[in-house]
Amino acid sequence: MQDNENRDIVVAALKHAAPYIRMFKHKTFMLKAGGEIFTTVESTRQLIEQIAILHQVGIRIVLVHGGGPQSTELADHLGMTTQFIEGRRVTDEQSLDVAAMVLNGQINTRILAVCRDLDLPAVGISGVDAGLIKAHKRPPVSVAGHDAGPVDYGFVGDIDSIAADVLRTQLDSGLVPVISPLSADESGTLLNINADTVAAALAGALGAEKMVLITGAPGILADRNDPDSLISYIDLPGLQKLRESGTLADGMLPKAAAIEAAITGGVGRVHVISARLPDSLLLEVFTNEGTGTLVVQNIDTLSAEEQAQGAGT
Repeated sequence: MQDNENRDIVVAALKHAAPYIRMFKHKTFMLKAGGEIFTTVESTRQLIEQIAILHQVGIRIVLVHGGGPQSTELADHLGMTTQFIEGRRVTDEQSLDVAAMVLNGQINTRILAVCRDLDLPAVGISGVDAGLIKAHKRPPVSVAGHDAGPVDYGFVGDIDSIAADVLRTQLDSGLVPVISPLSADESGTLLNINADTVAAALAGALGAEKMVLITGAPGILADRNDPDSLISYIDLPGLQKLRESGTLADGMLPKAAAIEAAITGGVGRVHVISARLPDSLLLEVFTNEGTGTLVVQNIDTLSAEEQAQGAGT
């Protein structure tokens, strides 16, 4: 009897997923995962197993990874001070060396090792490779609430252009690009770029169907101190209101900027989900209810069913 019940559950799940597989087959998804997800092999594997399923059903996946916690930990171990302003890391010359070691050395390699174990054909690159991301050093900028004058973020890059064909070639070959958010200027000086910013720029350049930000938070919260205040769906005007009210803070500020950049760049839907919820990526893609927050250009574009059920396709 138990075997029959399990069989029925499996069949029902496959039937439920089938329309989404047809909808998204051959489409490109841009995934960005924060460094906290890659602190252990186990948590890395849990995410990559989900990505492998998306790849196996024909969805073209690009993964951009961060490395903030690991960079901070290594900097602390080396006796260095880490500074953040408006949720963005200030990168001096020593911090840049740390970022390169962590992003290109530790995290990218860990992800690729898990991909190999799961037979997922992934290739690790950074924005430096083949001129994928061309950038320039950010000049000092004025930051609201910072009274000490213009902020010099150090070796932080602002993106000038994306060589999207570098990724299209890999995707057309059946590969999964795993991207470290480092770049360089025209003279070859390394630059650190916020991973959310990189994901948004790449998503727009590739014409991605979706961008998914996989974080430690459950999604976008109406009250950042209350994890139960999850917003199921929101549009860009609503996101702006949250910013103006002070609801968005710290690391969510660059995420909000990246969400806006992706949507204005042509990405139809952006999802913010938690890596802590088991199989959250699969639930977000293959169910209409979803698990986190869906962000769109205008909420009126959502169907009545979506607005009733929350953040789905």
